[in-house]
Amino acid sequence: MSEHPVRPFAPQDDAFRWSDVELRTYKEEGTAPFRAVTRQTLFSRPDMRGELRYFEIAAGGHSTLERHLHAHAVVILRGRGAVLVGDRVFPVGAHDLVSVPSLTWHQFRAAPDAPLGFLCMVDAERDRPQLPGPEDLADLRANAAVAAFLAGS
Repeated sequence: MSEHPVRPFAPQDDAFRWSDVELRTYKEEGTAPFRAVTRQTLFSRPDMRGELRYFEIAAGGHSTLERHLHAHAVVILRGRGAVLVGDRVFPVGAHDLVSVPSLTWHQFRAAPDAPLGFLCMVDAERDRPQLPGPEDLADLRANAAVAAFLAGS
């Protein structure tokens, strides 16, 4: 093993950070709608076929509304907010587990007054996200709870 097997947790300025892990923007600006999200790739292990990332959404921010061929396994580490999974909205907070099946619309939102930080495990070889079209959005907004959630975009 060429790299050190331990990367200490090193919080900075009330943000979750790990030593020697690059803090990156969530996505390239203009590629998809999102607000105030960062990511850190903690592990990228082809031998395990997986990647573990830490995402942090600042208070009032949100991830992109999207779906993928690959599934997600998410552990909320800190803060609170809500998540859309398919056609349901759930409140989330520290230590909650979120499962996002393949080809399921999903979006994470931080509370207006608190960040939302979570670990996300995905297949290392994954597809590009699919964004909703007008028909998809109309279908999602037919559910009042989902429409209210998406209105915060």
